[in-house]
Amino acid sequence: MSTERHLFICLICVLLGFGVLMVHSASITSKPTDWEEVYLRRHLMWLAVGVVSAAVAARMPSRFWRQAAPWLFVATVILLAAVLVPGIGRQVKGAQRWIRYGSFSIQPSELAKITLTLFMCYLVDRPRPVLQTWVRGTVPVVLPLVVVVPLVLLQPDLGTCLFLATAGATALFVGGWPVRNFVLGGAAVVPALIAVVQQKPYMMQRITGFVATWTDLNAAPYQLKQSLVTLGTGGLWGSGLGKGWQKLSFLPEANTDFVFAVIGEELGLLGTLSVVGLWLGLFFVGLRMLRPLDRASFEYVAGFTLLTQLVLQAALNVAVVTAMVPPKGISHPLLSCGGSNLVVSLTALGIFLSLTRQRDPNAP
Repeated sequence: MSTERHLFICLICVLLGFGVLMVHSASITSKPTDWEEVYLRRHLMWLAVGVVSAAVAARMPSRFWRQAAPWLFVATVILLAAVLVPGIGRQVKGAQRWIRYGSFSIQPSELAKITLTLFMCYLVDRPRPVLQTWVRGTVPVVLPLVVVVPLVLLQPDLGTCLFLATAGATALFVGGWPVRNFVLGGAAVVPALIAVVQQKPYMMQRITGFVATWTDLNAAPYQLKQSLVTLGTGGLWGSGLGKGWQKLSFLPEANTDFVFAVIGEELGLLGTLSVVGLWLGLFFVGLRMLRPLDRASFEYVAGFTLLTQLVLQAALNVAVVTAMVPPKGISHPLLSCGGSNLVVSLTALGIFLSLTRQRDPNAP
């Protein structure tokens, strides 16, 4: 195993260990109960599932993911359709995004972050002259987005729609899709997006609340105000691990969407910059692992897209917590309290290792 692969896996382990520590700390309440241990045990359970899934994915040859991509995509579309069926999909806080059976639950839109990406990379793995054509190079490669994005939007989940569309666009761009198609696609999508936002009052409230955060903090949404207060309380060095106050029923979703804010309060600016540094290190080491691959190959396009979208999700979570973008419920990969996102994130990293191992001359 090469040094880069060792370092890549070590960075993943550091992020996972840091996540376990912060999930436990962020779950502490003002009146300690057994629920704190429940959160930790649940996170460790999902972590174990994710590690096993990643290990299995990493051992697969890269050709397996190329051959399985269409079937995995079809299975995900079926699940996305099923989640909208009353009695099958579970509605939580006005959104119908989960399929639950007993204590087991799954969020199909999380699976789409892998399966849609793999299928898009499968479709663009064709001669460049074909991609330049208007019919064979456009309709087939755009069809997966046309199918998946409306299904996710019906849940409704605009944030995940935009994330999936960005991941798909990344795969198309790296795969060599003509720039003219992005321009035409943007000209069609942007007006449609504006129309959707205008028809959804809660979406407009998020945008106006985001603007208010930078003009009148008193008018800002409660979550953003508490998040900024939590970050500011930590200062340079933080209040100390486990000693934060904002998580004690003040900061919503402290152990999931806003765990980065808890890091800022308890470990200070040093802690938050350390997390950012770990993600940057993971990204640049991953890019070095991709260097031996042919840039036109399925392995390179899929590996680059999976790695980029994982780091992008971490960056978006940080941006939401620091009020750099409108508020959106998005977990921090590998750090937030576990569930479908943790398993999917680890599986994506396992697939990345599989795609890079196939062409690594130092691999066993």
